[in-house]
Amino acid sequence: MAGKFEVFTDKGGKHCFRLKAGNGETILSSQGYKSKASCKNGIESVRKNAAIAERFEKTTTKNGRPRFNLRAGNNQVIGSSETYNSTASRDNGIRSVQRNAPTAPVKEV
Repeated sequence: MAGKFEVFTDKGGKHCFRLKAGNGETILSSQGYKSKASCKNGIESVRKNAAIAERFEKTTTKNGRPRFNLRAGNNQVIGSSETYNSTASRDNGIRSVQRNAPTAPVKEV
């Protein structure tokens, strides 16, 4: 099963997306956007930037758990991962975004 983008409205009324891998796990989540059109532009930015390894910023939480951000060419964060238990799992998450984002369909939920 292939990955997919899900577009939804959060509790505050903002439009968001998440990229899910084929197994249903969320691998990347967006910020909230004021309009659905801006949210869909964010998805297109993920599609474009996922192919550029340097756009993935590997970070850790305050308690040392690995995570990552995907940044656009202007250095703005366009998506963030969940936290992982190991750097190997985080790196697998990055590869999953690179593999799934370019062709993932968009579903509204």
